Amino acid sequence: MPHRPDGTDSDIRLITRDDVAPLAAGAAIYGTGGGGAVHTVQLAVEIAIDEHGPVPIIGIDELGPGDAAIVLSAIGAPSVGIEMLGAAGQAERIVREVERMTGTRVTAVMAAEIGGSNGVAPVGWAAQLGIAVLDADGMGRAFPEATMISMNVAGMPSEWAVMSDVVGNLSTLRVISMAWLERHARAITVASGGIALGGHYLLTRETAPGAVIEGTVRRAIEVGRALLASPEPVTALAETLDADIVMHGKLVDVERRTESGFTRGSVTIEGTGNDRGRLIRVEVQNENLIVLEDGEVVASVPDLVTIVDAETGEAISTELLRFGQRVAVLAWACDPLWRTPRGLELAGPAAFGYDIPYVPFERTTEVAR
Repeated sequence: MPHRPDGTDSDIRLITRDDVAPLAAGAAIYGTGGGGAVHTVQLAVEIAIDEHGPVPIIGIDELGPGDAAIVLSAIGAPSVGIEMLGAAGQAERIVREVERMTGTRVTAVMAAEIGGSNGVAPVGWAAQLGIAVLDADGMGRAFPEATMISMNVAGMPSEWAVMSDVVGNLSTLRVISMAWLERHARAITVASGGIALGGHYLLTRETAPGAVIEGTVRRAIEVGRALLASPEPVTALAETLDADIVMHGKLVDVERRTESGFTRGSVTIEGTGNDRGRLIRVEVQNENLIVLEDGEVVASVPDLVTIVDAETGEAISTELLRFGQRVAVLAWACDPLWRTPRGLELAGPAAFGYDIPYVPFERTTEVAR
């Protein structure tokens, strides 16, 4: 069954330089704090398009009989990704090794996650490689672990993965499950300095339907356009995403650490304006996972929680949260795929070690703040 968001603008056929800023802004929102900060990747993608030209964007129904899309993403702690930039040729090394190993020509790139830099960078890689971007991803947001991907929910095995680091090392993994891929890939990432690039899955017109979340690249561009064009960006985001503005407030405490290839911690936000007197805590593992107020769960994974600048609406990734920032917290429902028993097993609260039941988040208020 396809998982295409409503309202996708299917008229976008090429991703041009002008589309990169909206894509980056929208992907940052879908990143729910993770997926990597978008600013440096946005510049890299703009340069790639300047050098190589616009990138075709295709739906899974446009994959031809000889087409195959590779899933590419950075893996590691987003806080490390700010300091350690990717190296030229990483994506090409992975693609050429996959083609050699499988005997299949790669004709498109798909983001593992539409959230954060991992939702933007595939456009630059596609430009450099002279291939298309698939209008889909494996999460409809960002998640921190390799197991938390739609292909795994659909039961599609990942028989191999290829990883590349910034100094040129290339590692090929053949694993018995996605859980083992997560363990080995995380260990290689830590050995690589905390950040690496990985590719796995070759998706075709036969295997992609029902295994990916469709329409998410175009949707991210639309969300970014709404954000960048509106004089009231937070309100525009809530309306476009069908989200609740959980609270306006000020960051009064940030507890953050990098361990085992993840950014972990929590942030505390004190309400301002109409929300004065309220206090919420957001639990973090690369992404914003759970919002708590007075000991009660307001929203939790797999639903989406994003912290944005109160004035500009720009998403603030977890590694860039700072004491004193004025923010708004938004929450909205995840793709239905994640609310299935298998989806919740892989990415519900228990998957992150929280002993709380998942209560589906639904919008409860009109956007009037």
